[in-house]
Amino acid sequence: MSNSDHQSPSTLDGNTFVAMCLARAGIDRMFGVVGIPVTSLANRAVGLGIRFIAFHNEQSAGYAASAYGYLTGRPGILLTVSGPGCVHGLAGLSNATVNTWPMVLISGSCDQKDSGRGDFQELDQIKAVKPFSKYSAKATDITKMPSCVFSVLDWARSGRPGGCYLDLPTDVLHQTISNTEAQKFINDAENCRIKEVNLKPIVKHSEIEKAAALLRQAERPLIVFGKGAAISRAENALKNLVESTGIPFLPTPMGKGLLPDNHELAATAARSLAIGKCDVALVVGARLNWLLHFGEPPKWSKDVKFILVDVDKEEIEIRKPCLGLVGDATKVVEMIHKEIKDDPFCLGKSHSWVEALTKKSKENVSKMEAQLAEDVVPFNFMTPMRIIRDAILQLGSPAPIVVSEGANTMDVGRSVLVQMEPRTRLDAGTWGTMGVGLGYCIAAAVASPERLVVAVEGDSGFGFSAMEVETLVRYQLPVVVIVFNNGGVYGGDRRNPEEITGPYKEDPAPTSFVPGASYHLLIEAFGGKGYLVGTPDELRSALAESFSARKPAVINVTVDPYAGAESGRMQHKN
Repeated sequence: MSNSDHQSPSTLDGNTFVAMCLARAGIDRMFGVVGIPVTSLANRAVGLGIRFIAFHNEQSAGYAASAYGYLTGRPGILLTVSGPGCVHGLAGLSNATVNTWPMVLISGSCDQKDSGRGDFQELDQIKAVKPFSKYSAKATDITKMPSCVFSVLDWARSGRPGGCYLDLPTDVLHQTISNTEAQKFINDAENCRIKEVNLKPIVKHSEIEKAAALLRQAERPLIVFGKGAAISRAENALKNLVESTGIPFLPTPMGKGLLPDNHELAATAARSLAIGKCDVALVVGARLNWLLHFGEPPKWSKDVKFILVDVDKEEIEIRKPCLGLVGDATKVVEMIHKEIKDDPFCLGKSHSWVEALTKKSKENVSKMEAQLAEDVVPFNFMTPMRIIRDAILQLGSPAPIVVSEGANTMDVGRSVLVQMEPRTRLDAGTWGTMGVGLGYCIAAAVASPERLVVAVEGDSGFGFSAMEVETLVRYQLPVVVIVFNNGGVYGGDRRNPEEITGPYKEDPAPTSFVPGASYHLLIEAFGGKGYLVGTPDELRSALAESFSARKPAVINVTVDPYAGAESGRMQHKN
C-alpha cells in the first residue's frame, strides 16, 4: 500500500492534489495509460469529475490528446507512466507542437532521492521532452503542484498553442498536505496565472488599413485559411469577409469546412490556378510551409503580395510577407471586415478573376465526377470514396467528423469527401503523421458526442493503432472505421523484377501485408460490429446500417492492390 491509501479526511496526497488543480483549471477529459506511479492520479481525477479515457498505447492516447486540444481549444491532457511511458507520449506531444495545438503531457517520474542510481524506469524526462515542448515544469514538492499545473496549462494555450510537459516525481505524489493548505496554495497559484489579455497581441489600426487597401486594390485577391483559423473559431468572421467582398477562398486540408466546400467562392477545385495567378493573398492561420509550397514560385506568382495573419510574431518574421498581422485570427479578420465595410467593394460573379476560378473549378469537378460516376469492381479508390461521400452527406447536420489517414486513401479523400461544417476533418496534418487515426477518432467522439465519427483509413494507417478498436467498444463510442484494404503500403508488392534479388528475395515486399486480411474480425473479437465489403451494394448497406446504429464498427473494404500509387507529399492535380 502506498501512502496515498492512508489519507485522512483532513489531508490529501499528491495524486489528489494534482487532480484538484486540474479540475479547478477546468480540465474535464484526460487520455492515457495508467500504471506505477500514476494509477491513483487517474482514479482521483475521475472522482473529481474528469473523464479518463484509458488506451492500450501512449502513442494513440497522445494523438487523442493533441486532437482534443484542437477540437476544443483547451489543452488536451495525456497521462503516462515514467520512462518508456513518457517516451511513447512524445509522439503525441510532438504532433501537437508541430500542428500548434494545445496539449499537456503529464508523466510520473522516479523518486527524486534515487535519481542517477538506476531507479525503476528512470529517465531525465525534462531533457527528453525539450525538443517537443514549449515549456516544462517539474513539481519538486507537493506545495509547488498548483503553480506547475496552472503554468503548463497556460503556456500550452498562450501565443502560438503547442505541447507542454509536467513532471510528477513518485515521492511528491506520495507527499501529503492539509485540505486548508491545499486550498490556499491553489488560490495563490490561480491569482498568479497568465492573464488572457496578454495571450493575444492587438493589431494596430494602421496595419488593418494597409491590409484593406491591398485587398481593395488587388486584381486577383485570394483568402487562404488553415487550422489556425479553425482553432480560433474564425468561421463566421471569414464568411462575412468573403461574402461581403466576393473574394474567392482556398482552405488548407484541415481548414476545409470553415466555409462549406460547395460555396460558390470556394477555389479548392481550381487550386493551381488560384495560387498561381493571385496577386494578393490574405493567409489566415496557415503557415507558408510545404503544404502551401512555401509561398514561392513556381507554384505561386513571383509578384504575389502576402498578408499573413498569425498569432506568432516569429512565424511572420520567418516568412517576410508584404504585410504581417500578429494577432488572433478571428479578431484580425473581424477588424479587416469592419475597415472594408466603411468603404465597401465586392468583386461580383462577373468579375474576370471570379469567373476564371469558377470556370476552372467546374471543369475540374466535372472531370472528377466523370471518374467517380463509374462503378469499378474490384474497387479502385474512387468508387468506394464516392459512396462514402454520398452516405456522409445524406446524414446532414450535425455533420460527422471525418478522420482521414493513409497515402492514397487520404489523398483521394481530400479531393472527394466534402466538408460542410467547421472542424469536421482531421488528417495527417502539418507533420504528415501516420497512425493518428484511432486516437483522433476517440478524441472526436469525446469532444463532440453529438456527432458521428467516420474514419476513412488505409490499411497501413489503421495498423498503427488498430488495437484501439477495443477502446471504441469499451466506451461505446459512435465511431465507424472504414479500412481501404489494398494489401499493403500503397498496395501490395510494387517491386520491379530486377529489385527482387538477394538472400531474402522470398520474403514479402516491404510494402505488402497479408492479402485479404480480415480487419473486420478484429473489432468483433471485442463485441463490436464488423463488415467485409467488395461491391457498391455491400458498402452502401454497411454504411447505412453502421451510421444508423452509431456504435463501434469496422468496415473492411477490399480494394484492388494495384489501384494505388506511391504518395509522400500532397499531389494537387487541379
